[in-house]
Amino acid sequence: MTKYVIPAPKQPAVPVVGGGLFPVRRIFCIGQNYLADVKEMIGDHVKETDDEEKNAIPVVFNKPADSICTGGNIALPLATDNLHYEGELVVAMKGGGSNLSPYAAEEMIFGFAVGCDLTRRDLQEVAKELSGPWEMAKAIDNGAVVGGILPERDFWALEKAHLILSVNGEVRQSENLKEMIKPVWNIVADISRYFEVKPGDLIFTGTPAGVGQLLPGDRVRVGINDLAPVEFRVTNR
Repeated sequence: MTKYVIPAPKQPAVPVVGGGLFPVRRIFCIGQNYLADVKEMIGDHVKETDDEEKNAIPVVFNKPADSICTGGNIALPLATDNLHYEGELVVAMKGGGSNLSPYAAEEMIFGFAVGCDLTRRDLQEVAKELSGPWEMAKAIDNGAVVGGILPERDFWALEKAHLILSVNGEVRQSENLKEMIKPVWNIVADISRYFEVKPGDLIFTGTPAGVGQLLPGDRVRVGINDLAPVEFRVTNR
């Protein structure tokens, strides 16, 4: 039997509502999936998308599995003076495959959770100016905040669900999930065109308008209908 030469890293996992842990294999994140957010970040010249544009290459980036955090105190990440919150719906996969249809993708979903993608916005702006990757801006320790995963069978109102993110009790993001440019099933199908989706994958499905800066002492709460909310507090380094 082969032995590891150093202790094996701990398996990242997220609690499941009702009991058990969901082991995290990989974290996919979708960008620019709400028109209002695209206009907020790029400008009002952005036009409504047509069918051809909706089938274009999606904006996808990854976070490391060990960036998973389930709330509590989160220290201000290193090397940033402009940390931003992005409230999102998170999809947990129980199956997978390549080149999935939206219908097949739906069958592969285990459940849903509330999430918050933390971003070093200052480093992201530099990356955009240099046409470089977003790795330094997005792959943050504790930068993938996720609440308890609710199995799909218990979450019946996805098309009517509403995301609300508040900072210190003040609502900063409020949007119905039906405003996604691409719905959940299409997002999973799109990713499967470029990667083999597998059990244990998490997918952050994009954030609506209203993203903003977080400072030490700020308390964040993200909720979506009957999903378990996630809460955290930003602390000094």
